[in-house]
Amino acid sequence: MDDILIIGGGIIGSSIAYHLARDGRAGRITVIERDATYAEASTPRSLGGIRQQFSLPENVLMSQYGLGVYLNFAETMAVDGEPAAVDFRQAGYLFPAGADGMAVFRANHRLQSDLGAAVEMLDLEALAARFPWLSLDGLAGGAFGPEDGWLDPHGALQGFRRKARALGVSYVEDEVVAIDRNASRIEAVRLKSGDRRPAGQVVNAAGAWSGLVATMAGMALPIVPSRRQVFFVEIREALGDAPLMIDGSGVYFRPEGRGYLTGMSNPNEPEGFHFEVDHDYFTNDIWPRLAARVPAFEALKVSRSWACHYDLNGLDGNLIIGPWVGGCENFHVACGFSGHGLQQAPAVGRAMAELLLDNRFLTIDLSRMTYQRVIDDEPLIETGIY
Repeated sequence: MDDILIIGGGIIGSSIAYHLARDGRAGRITVIERDATYAEASTPRSLGGIRQQFSLPENVLMSQYGLGVYLNFAETMAVDGEPAAVDFRQAGYLFPAGADGMAVFRANHRLQSDLGAAVEMLDLEALAARFPWLSLDGLAGGAFGPEDGWLDPHGALQGFRRKARALGVSYVEDEVVAIDRNASRIEAVRLKSGDRRPAGQVVNAAGAWSGLVATMAGMALPIVPSRRQVFFVEIREALGDAPLMIDGSGVYFRPEGRGYLTGMSNPNEPEGFHFEVDHDYFTNDIWPRLAARVPAFEALKVSRSWACHYDLNGLDGNLIIGPWVGGCENFHVACGFSGHGLQQAPAVGRAMAELLLDNRFLTIDLSRMTYQRVIDDEPLIETGIY
């Protein structure tokens, strides 16, 4: 019997497993991952962004902790003297904005500063001086996080996974197809291979699949898979030093090797898994917005593209963490990140370990982010976040 069984071996499940194993009190920890190659997993296909620019204190604090972990990730996650390869680049995170957006950013900045987050408010003159390739049309300034940036998301996932295994966590390549429960507890999970695994505690960290896993247990989670498309493009002349930028139109980009990764969420995207890439959407919607904000992208070449999925929390776009309140108290969730999973994974791994081992949050108080707010229909809304 597993003392703790984690469904989903992506970066969230692996961070939870690592933090539990590091503590030493958890007993037997097993992670069930449907595909050890992570070919369709969200993390390896993500943009890898790390930022402290949020309006909810919980999100700021989680990202601050994650920032510290990733700065020391290579050494902390080393196994047998081999450092973890995460390639964290602190090239900054930029949100340009018009007058209305700047008013929201200034309000957010007061909270961020109180919490010790490094965020700078830039007027138009400062924006033009620092980023001369940026079109200033419609802008009044920008919010810039100089300590923020991006990392290799696949490297971060593998770093947590390798370290967790080195600490004694078992990874099983299989798929959960059913969950056995009685009136008050989860008794076991059933796997596609035919195995039945009893467990003392079960954690749903299945990312974009977490809503489906919850349904197997009879739990209603407002989480659906939502496609995000990423395009690698090349241009004639590099921009020079460039941060990760998210424009008010929704389009984003960041440097990657000799080119740039770019994309934009489609507000009309149907829910569900869609792994094919919509090239017409790039041509008709993404490219014009990208070139309008950065004229150097008017002439570009798309070299490759791929799709991944957010575990989109339809209630408020934020994490749901903790036990199934009102249901099975030994069934826990850590999902609904809506694109913030990579940067929050270290803090969430620590927080879930605290809940499972000490039955309370010991470091960052995430009480407002539990399932209780779903029951109460009380969303926690971020402001000024594209």
